[in-house]
Amino acid sequence: MAKLNTNSNTYIIIYSAILVIIVAFLLAFIFKALKPMQDANVELDKEKQILSALNIRGLDDAEADATYHKLLTKVDSIGQGKERKPYIYYFKVDGNQKYVFPLKGMGLWGGISGFVSLNDDKNTVYGAYFDHESETAGLGAEIKDSQEWQEKFQGKKVFDEAGQIAIGVEKKVDDGKKAYEVDAVTGATLTSNGVRDMLRSGFKQYEKFLKEK
Repeated sequence: MAKLNTNSNTYIIIYSAILVIIVAFLLAFIFKALKPMQDANVELDKEKQILSALNIRGLDDAEADATYHKLLTKVDSIGQGKERKPYIYYFKVDGNQKYVFPLKGMGLWGGISGFVSLNDDKNTVYGAYFDHESETAGLGAEIKDSQEWQEKFQGKKVFDEAGQIAIGVEKKVDDGKKAYEVDAVTGATLTSNGVRDMLRSGFKQYEKFLKEK
């Protein structure tokens, strides 16, 4: 029997191909096995963000999941047909109706997102939580990292007296607009502008629902 030439190009190519197939199979198997866990973690993170928008923070994973499902009463959509988005989350907090709205926009370096809850008047902010894909630590990242900044939205109005969407973020808030606007994050003007645009374009999607009494 001829001795296998392990230095030949044919051997190296066949060996490499078999190795690639084995590794690809193992990676696919691991991904499939871990996907349910990954999906559960993504869902749990979303639940925690929504709870933060309801001013409920600091819960461990089990407490957060239990609290979320205890307070949630309904998830609805204003979309039609296959595009069943965007969603509206209905909650009862201390016996009071709250609505939570998911929002998406663009910051300085990437996407930003958030959840904003409104009282049952569909106009007054109850709480807010914002997130980002990639913003500068200590500057734009403050939209996520600073609970104090997020809490500034509490009590702000979505609509002004004329019925126009007025909620926003400005570098310097005029006295006449303090009912709707929040001071921008220091040193992060572009990210703050992204939050402002996200709030206004986001609530524009829900305007019909918000003006229904």
